[in-house]
Amino acid sequence: MPTVKPKKKTRIVKEINVDLDKCIGCRACEVACSAFHAIPQYSSTNPARSRIRVIFDASNDVYLPIRAGDYTPAECTGRHTYTINGKEYKECSFCGVSCPARDYFKEPDSGLPLKCDMCESDPPLAEPLCVQVCTCDALTYSEREEEVEEEVKREEIEIGLESMANKHGWQTLMDTVARMAKKS
Repeated sequence: MPTVKPKKKTRIVKEINVDLDKCIGCRACEVACSAFHAIPQYSSTNPARSRIRVIFDASNDVYLPIRAGDYTPAECTGRHTYTINGKEYKECSFCGVSCPARDYFKEPDSGLPLKCDMCESDPPLAEPLCVQVCTCDALTYSEREEEVEEEVKREEIEIGLESMANKHGWQTLMDTVARMAKKS
């Protein structure tokens, strides 16, 4: 059986950068994000549906904007503390994953994990809304090119299949896959 070498491709990496020293905790980013993702779009604002959260660390008197990242099925075991400019932060303060240990990034009605999509829309926005509404420039947007090998992560496929099976049922999912296999 021949081995298939992954092809090298160039992709655009979109990033929202956070400057903790500039964040004033206004939470405008949360409101804009929740309005963008409301159904129908902009019909309501519920920060519980936002893909960005501003966490206040009272012991260090600092606001921490974090965005929803990938889903992890288990609570991590990393409980490290970071010291930045003389202030101590727990690792979870910077973690953007949706995990069983906290409810920051879960859809309030269904409990499904949320993930930042950079406000993808048609037509595309120049910048995600959270960056556009941040008046103190704590959030900035950047794009860069990166050469990557094409790969599909098994965990992402499994999470997607499980989500579809939960929504449509395993039998419907298996019938669809079988039909697709016959076509190819």
